[in-house]
Amino acid sequence: MEQSTELRGTVWQRNLQLRLVTITVAISIVVISLVGFILLSRVTTGLLRAKETSSLSEASAARQEVQRLVTASDTGLAAPNATRLVDSVITALAVRAGSPGLYDALLLSNQATSGTPERGTQYVTVASIPQSLRDAVNAHNQQAWMYSPIHYEDGTTTSGIIVGAPVIFPGVGDYELYMLFPLKNEQNTIDLVRRGVLGTGIALLLGLGVLAWFVTSRVADPVREAARVAEQLAAGDLDRRMSVRGKDDMARLAGSFNEMAESLQSQITRLETLSHIQQKFVSDVSHELRTPLTTVRMASEMIYDARRDFDPDTARSAELLRRQVDRFDSLLTELLEMSRFDAGVADLDPTTVDVVALVQGVTEQYGDVAASHSTRFNLDIPSMYVMVEGDSRRLSRIVRNLVTNAIEYSESKPIDITINANDEAVSIGVRDHGQGLNSEDLELVFGRFWRADPARQRTLGGTGLGLAISVEDAHLHGGFIHVAGEPGIGAHFVLTVPRRLGSIDFEPAIVAEVTHA
Repeated sequence: MEQSTELRGTVWQRNLQLRLVTITVAISIVVISLVGFILLSRVTTGLLRAKETSSLSEASAARQEVQRLVTASDTGLAAPNATRLVDSVITALAVRAGSPGLYDALLLSNQATSGTPERGTQYVTVASIPQSLRDAVNAHNQQAWMYSPIHYEDGTTTSGIIVGAPVIFPGVGDYELYMLFPLKNEQNTIDLVRRGVLGTGIALLLGLGVLAWFVTSRVADPVREAARVAEQLAAGDLDRRMSVRGKDDMARLAGSFNEMAESLQSQITRLETLSHIQQKFVSDVSHELRTPLTTVRMASEMIYDARRDFDPDTARSAELLRRQVDRFDSLLTELLEMSRFDAGVADLDPTTVDVVALVQGVTEQYGDVAASHSTRFNLDIPSMYVMVEGDSRRLSRIVRNLVTNAIEYSESKPIDITINANDEAVSIGVRDHGQGLNSEDLELVFGRFWRADPARQRTLGGTGLGLAISVEDAHLHGGFIHVAGEPGIGAHFVLTVPRRLGSIDFEPAIVAEVTHA
């Protein structure tokens, strides 16, 4: 159920055409429903008002005719028979109503009169007359009316208008004449209009849905094609283009997109060419400088070994020459390594590496260097073996670069080195409490030749490529280096690598906690 809900959500979010059609149909439903409701209300109101007018007019005329009939019957020599008189009145009303009857009639005696006959047409029952209507007729002694169901003796019921009025039967008593006008024809008309509105609304919705689908497809299809071509361009297929059909806005959009793709292809090709030239230049220069550098190194070694025979200034120059030749050699080595990374030809020589022994070896190697900078190492490492699959030379180089960087900026404060591990990954954290890093420096710290303080002299003779090479070495192992820090508090570098090569998407549950000091 959750997967189906997620799939529907994905389809809804990704399909522009579906959203546009759905929104169009939804708005159309609201508009058509509102128009249909207003139309039905107007038709119903008009029919009922017309029925009210005709019913009241007919009831008033029928009452006058009944009253004339009753009054005329009282002009004879003998008193009229009440039963015959009531029957004659109902018969006259039935004839007046026609066939089929426009209305039914009930002639009821006043409540104060008892023993008088009551009659009605079409088997309508006295239950059809609400007591409130009878009270209104008797209280005001004039015509009154209301909407009310009409009940028949066979159990059927229909809606109608009931009009009541008092009628005086001379010599017999007071009566109430009720005219019951059924609304069958009006209801049939309303039902017909309702069905017509419903059918028209459904037809309009289908038409609008098809029209919206057609119109949106004219827009959505080029957009989908543009997205598909853009994805292929992003994947490296720079020859992909959109098809251009017609001369409308979509065609101009496709043409502009193709021009943009051609411009991007041209720029990318030019940049790739420049990059290859630059990489080749760095590699060639580094190789070409090897031979003269070897000669210079040999000469510097000879001069350095004979420095005791020189005067103090010359001896100092011999020491500086050797130191700079060593630094130049390191710079060439690291430039060659960076050119391998840039060319994508750097590879690993995997073995099983004991991370604990590797870290201990690096700290022992740089123990004297740390002491010369008035700092020391605080190790928080497991006592047991922590084995990973990796390139021992590259992993050792990463740790050396992190340690020397920490010594460089420790400002005579201790350096904390920790190792954490689980079944999937191993992390090595190197934390100093020195100069620290600004938030904007965190994104630049792994840049080539970048320095946190350009005015500060290097004390360990670094080339400025150490951290850049370290992060590339970490990526070769499928790992990463995370850094955090604050100015004046220190910096914390954490190397995390998988225990087994190839698990690029590992998610270690235990890594060194990276926090601000």
